[in-house]
Amino acid sequence: MRITFDDGGPGGRPAPTPPPRSNRPLGPALWRGWRCRCPNCGEGRLFAGYLTVVPACSVCGEAFHHHRADDLPPYLTIMVVGHVVVTGLLITDRMFVPPVWLETVIWLPVTAILGLALLRPIKGAVVALQWALAMHGFGRAATVPREEPPRPAS
Repeated sequence: MRITFDDGGPGGRPAPTPPPRSNRPLGPALWRGWRCRCPNCGEGRLFAGYLTVVPACSVCGEAFHHHRADDLPPYLTIMVVGHVVVTGLLITDRMFVPPVWLETVIWLPVTAILGLALLRPIKGAVVALQWALAMHGFGRAATVPREEPPRPAS
């Protein structure tokens, strides 16, 4: 007994089609985002405030209002700052054995300054990553055709 499927998919279902690949270069986009610039052109500003992303690039017009960076930038910032600060704290504690008050005076400001200094570039890189991978609305214009509303019969 031979069973054939007309559509070629397993179990009679059509095989899923992969999403179209984006022609946006990842490396340059991440570098532009890290510098807080538009990942598309590299000239326009990415932020209107400290962490407020501009609705659109002032130079090329690329829209950024639909980005969804959410919790990833703070998570990555905490991970990087934590590794740097804990490593530095352990090294200085083993080499010099300073008193606890001195370690507190040194490492608390280092933690705060590093966290504030890295949060914005990391958020820019995350928005650029989303743009380069056409995530969260950045690829809709190229991948999803617009449908016109039906016209009423006259």
